[in-house]
Amino acid sequence: MTKNPIMAAAVSILALGLGLGVAPAMAAKMDATIGMQLEPPNLDPTGGAAAAIDEVVYANVFEGLTRFGSDGSILPALAESWEISDDGLTYAFKLREGVKYHDGSDFNAEDVKFSLDRARADDSTNAQKALFADIASVDVVDPVTVKVTLSKPNGSFLFNMAWGDAVIVAPETAADNAAKPVGTGPFSFGEWVKGDRVDLVRNPDYWGEAVGLDKVTFKFISDPTAAFAAMMAGDLDAFPVFPAPENLVQFEADPRFSVIIGSTEGETILAMNNKKAPLDNIKVRQAITHAIDRQAIIDGAMFGYGTPIGTHFAPHNPAYVDLTGQSAYDPEQAKALLAEAGVSDLTLTLKLPPPSYARRGGEIIAAQLREVGIATEITNVEWAQWLDDVFKAKNFDLTIVSHTEPMDIGIYSREDYYFQYGDADFKAIMADLASATDPAKRTELMQAAQKKIADDYVNGYLFQLARTGVADAKLKGLWPNSPTQANDMTGVSWEE
Repeated sequence: MTKNPIMAAAVSILALGLGLGVAPAMAAKMDATIGMQLEPPNLDPTGGAAAAIDEVVYANVFEGLTRFGSDGSILPALAESWEISDDGLTYAFKLREGVKYHDGSDFNAEDVKFSLDRARADDSTNAQKALFADIASVDVVDPVTVKVTLSKPNGSFLFNMAWGDAVIVAPETAADNAAKPVGTGPFSFGEWVKGDRVDLVRNPDYWGEAVGLDKVTFKFISDPTAAFAAMMAGDLDAFPVFPAPENLVQFEADPRFSVIIGSTEGETILAMNNKKAPLDNIKVRQAITHAIDRQAIIDGAMFGYGTPIGTHFAPHNPAYVDLTGQSAYDPEQAKALLAEAGVSDLTLTLKLPPPSYARRGGEIIAAQLREVGIATEITNVEWAQWLDDVFKAKNFDLTIVSHTEPMDIGIYSREDYYFQYGDADFKAIMADLASATDPAKRTELMQAAQKKIADDYVNGYLFQLARTGVADAKLKGLWPNSPTQANDMTGVSWEE
């Protein structure tokens, strides 16, 4: 029997139509690849100072009693609520029930006690140990209640507990968190390919609201040109802190992308070693600040993105005081101050970490210092080398770095901090601030602290780092601002 060709064609078309009818719809994208310029030295936020650690794990893998919201507000996290005693010395935290770590073990009050006692111990390696200095004791009331007693009132205590350095870890896994982090967050650790990426995967047993992604990959690309190429090629879905601001105009003109400009907590400073001659002379430090043209640095290194600052405080904070005029660009005054200090033929080391604001800004500052008679020996160092040589060993004269921790002016009270200031009067201001609870009094003290370090010309205050982000236009929920050093992926998803 011969087949009717018309009938055969009709059957084929019908079969094709039926096949198309039962084919599943294209699945929504459930992963995201996020670009970062710096690779973290480890993945334990309780044991390292590098901002890149928190940029991977904060709110994603690890959680604290409290956390920062996208607007900088303090929100409940592992503590669902708390009560504060009338004298401000006792905090009773009610913990969330049914929370598990990524290895399946239970989270409870004993873990909170372990974490806080560990952070404040004499042998603690926590980079922000001062956050815990006012804790007198941590007591387990029951499995879901912890009582923290302070030695004196601290109006910043809930704020301090939101830092990445204050996340809660389990005693069984704490020692291994640097390489294999185990937290309670909505993402668990997947894989770390050194020099390339860190993969996080959805935690199916997360206690809170489910996240919108199954997988997040943090891809490390240090070179700004390579970062631009990766975004344009679609190899990255977002670069929240894009390292090549000169390319932003090209992204703005391309409908595939959204450009996200926001603020950060990153005070970008020319840090000076205050205990190393001749930088131990305030006139020399003052001369250096007057040799610096902030706007030229913002324009040349950041292509116009950044806000000039005259002290170590974020301009978006209501307590900010504009002190830029106190260290205004004045090369002739810089020369006069050097002469008064009896300093001539001065050569200083300038050690620059990898970020473009430091490398580009350093070249500009070197040229500006040269104009007033100060020579610089520039050394480009990798991040790990900067941490060892500058931050820890204090083997430097000058360096450039953005301090991205939230409201961190308190670092100036630490004598052993890398720029080695630790002034007694400044310490007294910070001690008063710690015990103050009245908002007006706290504002007064914060402004006094800003003025004090500006008067002492501790460092050269350059600009507040802008958050210059680029993302696929369909990727929603990225933070526009940086109230802390984080790439919080908990609210990120693809537009349907």
